[in-house]
Amino acid sequence: MENSGVIVIGTGPAGLATAGALALAGLAVTIVGQRPPDGAVADQRTAALFNGSIQLLRRLGAWPALTATAEALKGIRIIDDTDAWLKAPELLFEAHEVGLTEFGFNIPNAALVEALTAALRQLPNVRINERGGVVNVEPTTDCVHVTLAEGGKLSAPLVVAADGRNSLARTAAGITTASWSYPQIAITTRFRHTRPHGGISTEFHRAAGPCTVVPLPHDGTGDWSSLVWVERTAIAERLMSFDDTAFCAALSDRLHGLLGRIGDMAPRRGFPLGGLATKTLGANRIALVGEAGHVLPPIGAQGLNLGMRDAACLADCIVATADRDIGSAAVLDTYTAARKSDVSTRTTAVDLMNRSLLADVLPVNLARGFGVHVLRALPALKRQVMAVGMQQPGKLPSLMQPT
Repeated sequence: MENSGVIVIGTGPAGLATAGALALAGLAVTIVGQRPPDGAVADQRTAALFNGSIQLLRRLGAWPALTATAEALKGIRIIDDTDAWLKAPELLFEAHEVGLTEFGFNIPNAALVEALTAALRQLPNVRINERGGVVNVEPTTDCVHVTLAEGGKLSAPLVVAADGRNSLARTAAGITTASWSYPQIAITTRFRHTRPHGGISTEFHRAAGPCTVVPLPHDGTGDWSSLVWVERTAIAERLMSFDDTAFCAALSDRLHGLLGRIGDMAPRRGFPLGGLATKTLGANRIALVGEAGHVLPPIGAQGLNLGMRDAACLADCIVATADRDIGSAAVLDTYTAARKSDVSTRTTAVDLMNRSLLADVLPVNLARGFGVHVLRALPALKRQVMAVGMQQPGKLPSLMQPT
């Protein structure tokens, strides 16, 4: 059995970022994941990452490889596309209102994983094992044993679970979850359009859920945007059955001509929506990051930004501890306490927003519409809401702070 300083299970963006953050903290890290099968369709999703997450990518050395595929997010537009009696006015949050050039950048997931993986390969204290993945996790008093699918075992005093919402490592830690589902599916893809997006991300708030288009770079023939179109399950399944021509026509109608004529489109994928929360982010020498610890609907670009803050915060907690045992209960309790407010606040806010759209109840619609009117009328309050939405409560982790 081979010993390692830290084992990170999961080679998605949150796991890769965590491995890098812990390596920069001076730890020896082994990251284990499952190699995608040959011929697998590339992930067409994108991640709208706020400036703290971008700063972490810079610290990890991944940012230079992403500049050509990332698009600056200069503004976020909210459009009430419901049939509410008191319809909220269009609301535009612009980065310059809070003294920023941009809120962050929209980055294709596949490019993000590739850049993070390449950056980790440059770190001498990181080893990447991307073969068959992990088949068993067994915590003991002083270490955690991890069994690999291809044979062999690893052990470490700390394991980081970055293996998603159905986390094997979380189950092994004995961490219970509260999970729920929504009667919705998110359709994701990327598409080219004739009208410039101007660096503005737009969310159409609808009774079936949000329809969000997020800017991507111009490719020489036109602008591109990524799409997250949330619909009730039956309608989403019907949309997924359309050919590209019929789907483009439906999307054009849904966007009310915002981006002009829709052209080329990447393959579509559908993701049933649900949520997940845990009472703790660490137990039995296993720490949770990303969707192993919290799952949110795709509203307000909160999901992966939370996971990136998990990564940076865990590194801070380990660096700050006086306990030489990096997987001790004290370290994991400190990590849970440090992340509690940020995670619970975002989970509750996004869940309430999604349920308020689905409810289509007059008092709820009136409250939402009134709230937007207030934000438009009070610029100072609007700026405060923008600041809260962009970063976690309290001090930003050290790897996310401006240099």
